[in-house]
This record gives sequence, C-alpha cells and structure tokens, in this order.
Amino acid sequence: MIFADPPYFLSNGGISVLAGKIVSVNKGERDMGGTPEHIREFNDRWIGLCRDKLKDDGTIWISGTYHNIFSVANSLTELGFKILNVVTWVKTNPPPNISCRYFTYSTEFIIWARKSVKRPHRFNYELMKHLNDDKQMADVWRLPAIAPWEKSCGKHPTQKPLALLTRIILASTGRNAWVLDPFAGSSTTGIAANLIGRRYLGIESELEFAQMGQRRRMEIDSSDCSATYRTKIKDIAKAEAFEQEPMVCELPAPYGGELPF
Repeated sequence: MIFADPPYFLSNGGISVLAGKIVSVNKGERDMGGTPEHIREFNDRWIGLCRDKLKDDGTIWISGTYHNIFSVANSLTELGFKILNVVTWVKTNPPPNISCRYFTYSTEFIIWARKSVKRPHRFNYELMKHLNDDKQMADVWRLPAIAPWEKSCGKHPTQKPLALLTRIILASTGRNAWVLDPFAGSSTTGIAANLIGRRYLGIESELEFAQMGQRRRMEIDSSDCSATYRTKIKDIAKAEAFEQEPMVCELPAPYGGELPF
C-alpha cells in the first residue's frame, strides 16, 4: 500500500493557535498555493508515478483538506483508480478558531482507492470490526491530533499522529507487507509500519526531516520506547489480541552513515 500526505496548498499567510500561541499557518515553500492548473498538474504527476510502483491489487491512501482533496480525487479517477472510501478524520483536540468568523476546523479527509477498478483489494474487515468493539467501522474516525510524546525527536509542521497511520496500515495490509510514503516528512508512516510488523520505504526531499525520521527509527530500537508507543496506540494491543500473537517486526538495522542524498 501507499500512504501519501502531499502539500495541501493552504499556506497563505494566515494564523492559527498552537500550544496556546499564535503561529503562522505557512508550512513551507512547497505548500504555497498555486493556480488550479498547477495543483492539478502536480497531483497528476506524483499520483501517476505512485501508480507505476503499486501492485495491481494494491491501494493508496491520500490525506488532505478542502484545499487539495477535490483535485486529488479527480486525478485518481482519471488515472484509473477506484475510490473506495473518503474517511473523515475528526480531531478530538483541534486548535481553536481565533478569528471567530468560521466554524472551527477540526477535520481532515483521507481518500482510500485501489489501483484497479476490477481487481479486488485487501481489506481486513474483521480486524477493523474488532477494533470498533465488534461493530462495523464507519468512515468517520475520532482520533486525537499529534501528541507531545510523538515529538521527542523534533517537530514537523504537518506531522500525522501514529494512531491514524497505524489504523490505515492495519486496515489494508498483511504482516511484512511493503508500505511506501512518497512524502515521508518525519517518517510517521515508517514508525507505525515498523511497530506492527510491516516493511517501509519513505521518500523525503528535506534533509532535516529525513534525519528526524532516522532519529525516530533509532528511538524505537529501545524496548522501553517501543513498549510505550505500543501502549499508547490502542489499536495495536487490540490487533494483537485479535491475531493472538505479538506484532514484532524483525527490523533491519537503522541506516548508520550519511544519508544517501
């Protein structure tokens, strides 16, 4: 499977609140808004490249907000994907709306699509039902935003919570499956994958964030750290109880030298 958290194109000089302080919403040069044509061309290109690498029965998950998600959906459809769900992630601890001119922004969307319209995809239905107290899991997920304990190796401006990525990977892969993230950031996808026995490949253009991901990967080599993470991410314990065996992955040694770019 592939998980992608591409630029949302929402950086417009606005402000928000973080830890009680007013901060800029700008996420960097790549996130600066462009014309609809520019955004569409960008999405067509990277999604097309991902399609070339995805197995015929593979699926892709792409996160976004209203700024980019409609363009993403159009690109997926025109490139031959079949959209399976649009999951609404409801943040249980969203930042307040300081302008008082809009409803508080508390959701993001995650499109789940399979590569082929006709080729069946993997969905671990019974496991998802088990995680939801033996009821069918709906496409609205109430999960907290990034927690302080997930920032022990540094801060990334668009870091996703491990609980979210863990559920996505559990839903659509088996043990030892490969997970690709073409916008790796601080490698949250990789940490989640490693914690539940999957293999991971991430692509990141910013050296600072690639090194942050490397530190996070080395951090979970500690049994205490790994155990703490697994305790805090509720879906892991429930999934292990369902499968009746620990989700321990034989991880390769962390890359020890200079990063190869």
